Amino acid sequence: MGQWRGSWGWGHSQLCRAVFVCAVAGAVVLGSGGAQADPVGYRPPSVPTDPAPPQSDHLAAARYLRTHPDAVPAGTNDFACVPDAEHPRPVVLAHGTDSTVYSDWSAIAPQLTAAGFCVFALNYGGAPGADSYGTEDLRLSAYQVGDFVDQVLGATHAAQVDLVGFSQGANVTRFYINKLGGAPKVGQWVGIASPSYGGVMYGLVPIAQSAPGAMEVFEKVTSLAAVQQAQGSPTMTELNAGGDTVPGPKYTTIGSRVDEMIQPFDNIALHGPGARNIVLQDECAVDLTGHFHMVFDPFVQQLLLTVLDPAHAPEPVCVPVALGTGIPQVIIAGHS
Repeated sequence: MGQWRGSWGWGHSQLCRAVFVCAVAGAVVLGSGGAQADPVGYRPPSVPTDPAPPQSDHLAAARYLRTHPDAVPAGTNDFACVPDAEHPRPVVLAHGTDSTVYSDWSAIAPQLTAAGFCVFALNYGGAPGADSYGTEDLRLSAYQVGDFVDQVLGATHAAQVDLVGFSQGANVTRFYINKLGGAPKVGQWVGIASPSYGGVMYGLVPIAQSAPGAMEVFEKVTSLAAVQQAQGSPTMTELNAGGDTVPGPKYTTIGSRVDEMIQPFDNIALHGPGARNIVLQDECAVDLTGHFHMVFDPFVQQLLLTVLDPAHAPEPVCVPVALGTGIPQVIIAGHS
């Protein structure tokens, strides 16, 4: 989920026409699963290359993207980057639904680069001619992640990468690891606001699942990727079948108790051996950041550094963040 529909099914290009409509339609849209993807439909991912400055929120990033559609956070996708001994694994970032690399990672990526990581990011799951990504079949997007990981490993000569996914990006990257054989190429996986078991949208998803034709209607209103991430959908069932982790990589989720999109909150956590689930409010009780603002929240950004680089990252600084922070900017971006 990156923007309003971005990162779990809302966004700037397909934002519902009003907040009330968005809440209701979004709840119904999560009620389907989508059909098994045909690998024949695969298209290579888009790899943006236009270096761009950090942004403070989704709205600022959206405004910059209007005139710089190939924007990527400065320092990201430098295929001449050579990992050092302290940071041997490049970090690969995956954005949310109906979003882009720059929209979701314009703040975090420069911090990772400054910390000494080689940082890479792809625009996955885009329809032909679209200016936003993460809307197409989650399985095909996972194949795109795999191809991009191979590209990064080939360029950097690293043995493994670390994968960090925001919202749908967490599901897509975990699908690559768990179902497409990516585990040997990944040292660590981190899911920020990860819809690990999908969502029920305040109990309305079961209603949608029982309404004939609802999933087809709202797939058209939003996207296939959005409806595939409902709790109990065939895609989510497939992703978690046989266990939500596999041997090899370390798994960490970073979630908020007040996530606006992933309900119930427990659906963020993984349960496989060795999985670590970090709850934002357990680390900083006064930080009430929800789903949309997670990638722009300074504490979450600092927390991610401690997960990726515990030997060198400073202790995160806890400051109050009001409930609903970032939502107005997402709504404005969606209507502008």
